[in-house]
Amino acid sequence: MQHLHSQGHTQHHHSHKNHGGHDKHAGHSPEMFKNRFFVCLILTFPVLYFSPSFQSWFNYQAIQFPASNWVNPILAIVVFFYGGWVFLQGAQREIKGKVGMMTLISLAITVAFIYSLAVTFGLEGEPFFWELVTLIDVMLLGHWIEMASVQGASRALEQLAKLMPSVAHRLVGGQLEDVSLEQLREGDLILIRPGEQVPIDGVVVEGTSSANESFLTGESRPVTKQEGDEVVTGAVNGEGALKAQVTRTGENTTLSQMMRLVEEAQNSRSKYQVLADKAAYWLTLIAIGIGTLTFIVWISLSDLVFAIGRTVTVLVIACPHALGLAIPLVIVNGTAIAAKNGILVRNREAFERAKTIKSAAFDKTGTLTEGRFGVQQIYTEGLSDENALAIATALESLSEHPLAQAIVEAAKRQRVNPPTVSGFKAVPGKGVEGTIDGRTYRVGRPEWSKELGYYFSPKLEHGLAKAEARGESVIALMVEGKTLALFALADQVRESARKAVRSLEAIGVQVVMITGDAKAVAQAVASDLGIQRYYARVLPQDKVRIVKELKIEGATAFTGDGINDAPALLEANLGIAIGAGTNVAIESADLVLVEDDPLDVGRAIKLGKATNNKMMQNLFWATGYNVVAIPLAAGVAYPFGFVLSPAVGAVFMSLSTVIVALNAITLRRVRLN
Repeated sequence: MQHLHSQGHTQHHHSHKNHGGHDKHAGHSPEMFKNRFFVCLILTFPVLYFSPSFQSWFNYQAIQFPASNWVNPILAIVVFFYGGWVFLQGAQREIKGKVGMMTLISLAITVAFIYSLAVTFGLEGEPFFWELVTLIDVMLLGHWIEMASVQGASRALEQLAKLMPSVAHRLVGGQLEDVSLEQLREGDLILIRPGEQVPIDGVVVEGTSSANESFLTGESRPVTKQEGDEVVTGAVNGEGALKAQVTRTGENTTLSQMMRLVEEAQNSRSKYQVLADKAAYWLTLIAIGIGTLTFIVWISLSDLVFAIGRTVTVLVIACPHALGLAIPLVIVNGTAIAAKNGILVRNREAFERAKTIKSAAFDKTGTLTEGRFGVQQIYTEGLSDENALAIATALESLSEHPLAQAIVEAAKRQRVNPPTVSGFKAVPGKGVEGTIDGRTYRVGRPEWSKELGYYFSPKLEHGLAKAEARGESVIALMVEGKTLALFALADQVRESARKAVRSLEAIGVQVVMITGDAKAVAQAVASDLGIQRYYARVLPQDKVRIVKELKIEGATAFTGDGINDAPALLEANLGIAIGAGTNVAIESADLVLVEDDPLDVGRAIKLGKATNNKMMQNLFWATGYNVVAIPLAAGVAYPFGFVLSPAVGAVFMSLSTVIVALNAITLRRVRLN
């Protein structure tokens, strides 16, 4: 990981390879700009003190001594080479590829420097030393701030790397040994003590505790961990000791996958970035053109000093500094906010595509629903719901059937105490039976009751018809000769799914449900959630076709659990994998939602729209101010007595950079809920 951080900025600001000569900070660090800025700033004070302009403005006489006339030229040479060398190197790289900001800065400082030296050696005119040194100071300050801000944002990787513990306690034949993570293999047993970080992904085989997984899910509540539960690298173990069996090592651990996702997102180029680079290129050409024209016009109207002053100011003010920052800063803030909300951005363009989304398609099972059965309704004849649930649970708690589990869960939730059963037996294909208080009870399919010729009251018949119309599975409770109760079971709708549908429709996105279930089931879930449009009995391969159809009407997001949804996730304009939980690297999705929460889909789209707006605003700020600034720098307002000096030009240019940076930070104020 370490090699990433050493070039944190370059990594982030522009990925290295794919960048025709635009990699403007190769090998630079914020510290380097900071040190050069302070050294140059100290050398600037004597230059200002000895400058003729400052002496006449502030009405003082500088100390005279032999060679005092050489203080400014000598200090200016030091500042030019020590402070300006970074820019000259950058320009040299740019010229081989695409001209840009470094070229403009270099042109401006070189013109000012050579002309001032020429004046020192006898050319008619006034030197530009104080303008030159202040200009270099402002440029160094601007770059220092820029790099520090981008690097600070790309610390996400370092933060994740810090979560990697370095040692694990391995259990071998009842003995504990401390080993490095590289030595762990799948299947090894490890001990995780209270308060320690989980060193590797595994499954709990012994012990009960709770773990804080907020780095992964954004959810600060501790998650209970007991036998059979998964634990992930970097989570903090709570109050109990856990023994776990290693399931994933090295690059495959959740944390490594997250780091890879973050790195990919930081290096993927956004189309806005390409737009910004184009704008910077044209701005450079325009600035050189206008600078040349300014020089020709003023040398014919005025003197050489004035002409050079205007030309240098034009070159400085047009520096597309803010443009270089406009997009990376927004993306950096956007991805950071997303991660805090449990949304991992795999593909940066995802944010740009989010703004046009017209419909959001959801795979039903496991996304809008829990993916497990729950008791929806109990119909009884001659006994209370609690009683029916108690008797059914007594029998079902001994059964292996998944529907039986749903009844046991319902009893647990309602705190019902089941009676004791004797003579329990399972009847294959029908259900189970057993004796309670001397009477034989049966729990199973309603058809079993009818085969046995048991009494089935009209009330229960009505309940059965209602449940079947909704596509629910029904279990009957029977006792000698009559049917006592029916339990209607269905895949439970997630509580957050209702809110998710409302929040998406509130931002003008139509929600579409896709499911492999029967029409009756689909209809019941759709009406429960308030979804108008749904597709039932859809085979996995047909999901792609439906997404294609939806795309004809407008950009479409598809949300699925990623396992059999990969083709549809790739086909959609925005593929969102939900409930990735520990298996983060779902290669086909653009966004990965760590929690099983459909509400995050709305949050992701909202954040995408907000990020887009910020990008557009920043591009406008970074280029727009030049429309006014360049003509002023060229001296258009000179007849009215208004002239911009090169240093003031540099301040204006830096100001636009600050505005762009602040605007990017305001993204953090976006309300996602």
